Amino acid sequence: MTTLAPPPTSSPSSRHRAAPPADGGFVARGRRLVTGPAEDPRWTRPALWAILLAATALYAWNITSISGNSFYNAAVYSGTKSWKAFFFGALDSGGFITVDKPPFALWVMGLSARALGFGTWQLALPMVAVGTGSVALLHRMVKRDFGPVAATVAALALALTPITVAINRDTNPDPILVFLMLLGAAGLFKAVRTGRLMPLVWSAVAIGFAFNTKMMQAYVVLPAFFLVYLWAAHGSLGRRIRHLAVATTALVVSSAWWMVVVDLIPASSRPYIGGSTDNTVWDLVIGYNGFGRIFGASSSVGSAGNGASFGGSAGVYRLFNEITGGQISWLIPFAAIALIAGLILRGRAPRTDAKRAALMLWGGWFVLHYLTFALAEGTFHPYYVTAMAPGIAALAGAGGVTLYQAFREGSAATGAPPARAESRARGRGWVLPAAVATSAAWAIVLLQRVSGSGTLYTVAEIVVGVTGTVAVLGLLAGRFTRREGLIGFAALAAVVALLAGPAAYSVSAATSATNGTNPTAGPSTGGGMGGMGGAPGGASGSSRTSGTGGRSMDEPPSGGGSAPSGSDTRPSGSETGSGRTGGGQAGGGQMGGGGTQVSSAMITYLKKHQDGATWLLAVATDQTASSIILESGQPVISMGGWSGSDNAMTLAKLKSLVKSGKLHYVIVSSDGGQGTNSEIATWVKTHGTAVKSSAYSSGSSSTTSSSTSSTSSTSSTGGLYRLDASDVG
Repeated sequence: MTTLAPPPTSSPSSRHRAAPPADGGFVARGRRLVTGPAEDPRWTRPALWAILLAATALYAWNITSISGNSFYNAAVYSGTKSWKAFFFGALDSGGFITVDKPPFALWVMGLSARALGFGTWQLALPMVAVGTGSVALLHRMVKRDFGPVAATVAALALALTPITVAINRDTNPDPILVFLMLLGAAGLFKAVRTGRLMPLVWSAVAIGFAFNTKMMQAYVVLPAFFLVYLWAAHGSLGRRIRHLAVATTALVVSSAWWMVVVDLIPASSRPYIGGSTDNTVWDLVIGYNGFGRIFGASSSVGSAGNGASFGGSAGVYRLFNEITGGQISWLIPFAAIALIAGLILRGRAPRTDAKRAALMLWGGWFVLHYLTFALAEGTFHPYYVTAMAPGIAALAGAGGVTLYQAFREGSAATGAPPARAESRARGRGWVLPAAVATSAAWAIVLLQRVSGSGTLYTVAEIVVGVTGTVAVLGLLAGRFTRREGLIGFAALAAVVALLAGPAAYSVSAATSATNGTNPTAGPSTGGGMGGMGGAPGGASGSSRTSGTGGRSMDEPPSGGGSAPSGSDTRPSGSETGSGRTGGGQAGGGQMGGGGTQVSSAMITYLKKHQDGATWLLAVATDQTASSIILESGQPVISMGGWSGSDNAMTLAKLKSLVKSGKLHYVIVSSDGGQGTNSEIATWVKTHGTAVKSSAYSSGSSSTTSSSTSSTSSTSSTGGLYRLDASDVG
């Protein structure tokens, strides 16, 4: 008689879980979401949740004190007051001029503000969400091809990239740009694996939406996308080419639809396109937000080399300089070594090899962004480099695991007979220690630059030095002793050494007041000259600010809105009471502030005497207009765009607005400005009535005085003027 043995009673492996019942129920799916797939090691999903929680904490810490970028904040506020302003991305709810970017990021923040009320935490909340989502997306993509260890390192590296932490705590459009580009990469990887068309089409659509977030910057990764699909996707060459043709069509449609709609609308029925030279979105695409950024040739930006004022002079070493280096360059040496070694190691793999395709994509992402940002002659701000962070982080994880595997093969070959293959394997074993040593040494250099800036950076320098030394010596010892425990411990020490510096900068970014217009992480390095007016983000006088970014505003703009208590919608440099509210003077002497302080008292006066006009005031630049919009809650005209050089306002248009009663007040500069603005300034001074500062200062009963007889300093050197229909004639 045969006795059947009972089933095994041993517990599942400590590394993997038993597969859950295949009932596909809600509970099973929820358990899978929390604990991860059964085939993953037990630690994988808890580690991911811990990283996502840490990322969210860094991005959202003290979120109610985030000031954000007043330029975009004002446009979002205007969009909550007018659906027309919402669609066009207008700076003011009256719809006079748009911001100099397409509106998709404004739409996302605007919907949040309409749903939750207007305030900077409501605007920053979507940025926190997409920032954390980007970390999760990168983890998913790297894990599929390189496993959970590589995915965990990549996700942690992205979450702790200093400039990524800083920009995800802001209201600039870059976090949404990065998230959409990663969605495009996810679609591309699926298309490469399956050879199917639709994932490639959705990848193109995601990049199209990224284009409608920050225009040509979204296209930096496209050469890598096209090359990877053409080289590595399944299917014949003809099939791959046809798929790329269809995807290109989807890319063009999803990118150009808003531009085409806007440019087909008569100029008289829509806002002026800020940043353009001819009032078209197409000009904005190829000029200010296109070739002007690369060659510095856009008339709105200025001459070549303008970017040196913010991120250092153009050149291959720009991303390692004292302004930008601490924001992004920590892992660049390791990523570069891992990319080169990884491609060599996968050189004999089949054409459709998924790991090589992934290295090609992330390597292309990294290299294309590096060259674009390093060599750009136009306006360049350090926070732009957050777009290259996913490529660097992915290479740190995927490339790091590839180097680790090569190291173990080299260690196993040590002491073996000197066959040619074994000799090559032993040579590969030196790459990982060299990469760790190089990157740790560079981290020490970066931390030495800010020595004396605080205990946090001193501790980080010590940690990098100790763990970097332990990692390199441990790897070298493990190479010859072939002790697995020692090698694993050394690899863990290497991860700590490479991420300790970025972590210190990231904690600083999350716990310190930041400049919402030009955010950076870490201590001040003297970067970011102010007053250039080249593009949003150019008003910063330093890379960090103090004392003002955390000030709360206990009530919404007085013109309306519903900003909850504690939401600060003003720029970090604004003041209440009798101080300035961002009364920035027009760049280059353009018509505008002219030294006139736009105080809260003046705003109160203007609102009292608005007399039903659509716009409260006309000023020279976006900086001044956005600050007054947020302070007053009323539409304000920016006559010259960001730098004061846009031809948005003409004399004929000004006369029409005044004659129709839509505008009564204009601020002109002391020198009258240049070009068309000079003509406008002369006409305003000749026909308008100068408003003395005593009209809105404390204890004054005076209102206005004739511009020809006034002795007020503001009327003789520029300042505030009242215009009525009778002044037009």
